Amino acid sequence: MIKKGISRLGIFFLGVLSLFPLSVLYILADGAYLLLYFVIGYRRKVVRENLLNALPDRTLNEIIVIEKRYYRYLASLIFEIVKMTSLSKGEIKKRFVFKNKEQVQAYLNRGQSVLICAAHYGNWEWGTLGIGLNFTADHYPIYKPLTNPTFDHWFKKVRSKFGNKLIAMRQTMRALQGSKGKPSMFSFGNDQSPSKDELHYWTTFMHQHTSVQLGIEKIAKRMGQPIFYFKINVLKRGFYEVDCVPLCLNPAETAEFEITEMHTRFLEQMIKDKPEYWLWSHKRWKHQPKKELLFTRNEMLKQA
Repeated sequence: MIKKGISRLGIFFLGVLSLFPLSVLYILADGAYLLLYFVIGYRRKVVRENLLNALPDRTLNEIIVIEKRYYRYLASLIFEIVKMTSLSKGEIKKRFVFKNKEQVQAYLNRGQSVLICAAHYGNWEWGTLGIGLNFTADHYPIYKPLTNPTFDHWFKKVRSKFGNKLIAMRQTMRALQGSKGKPSMFSFGNDQSPSKDELHYWTTFMHQHTSVQLGIEKIAKRMGQPIFYFKINVLKRGFYEVDCVPLCLNPAETAEFEITEMHTRFLEQMIKDKPEYWLWSHKRWKHQPKKELLFTRNEMLKQA
């Protein structure tokens, strides 16, 4: 009961904070960056290790520059997510513009469903809101529920306010079956870490052994639905552009694991181009394949 009360108090505080204009929230974000990076050192060890292993061609000075840019962006992202509670439809449409969406809409107009692939890159939360406003079909974002049920209920409500229908990951197939007969959009995060009992496919991603979920490939082949990658580009603070890239339009014609490799390589190139916008504080590589050792940076340099 006490925990629930504290959670509700936190939600009330976040609701009040969201009423401030973004210009004020970005001033707070600048202060949060200094606090997170220099004072608290929030997950700095995790971020530094991830960057060193993922970008072995960068010097230590370059890694530190990327690291600081990441924390500065993370601070802004936190306050942009807080702002979601009071963000209007007009403001989302102005700040989150979708390019090349005609091909996606053409499938929906013909009554065919599509699959959306994306990642924890840029402001994916605003992107979720934007999809619900830019396409004439039911949108089902697949997500992992939060461990705190009070915050999970609140966050699900915020994410759904523009018509999105959030689906817990383990209920994906049931939702797919329930949406048959009408055009729909199911969006997946292709950088989600599989649970221990789902470590079925291993590949090399950002120079590291990485297990990748096979869900979107299995669904695409089973349902015959085309896949689009929604690539988020950060234009400037608070303004984004999404490029709707056709990733695989004929999934039935692909070999096993080909689709999984497609979206993995696509994300890998995105990160290499502008690494500061990916979620480096996430422990993406906490699971490793049995009887195989992850090359450390020094080992990779010795074999270069």
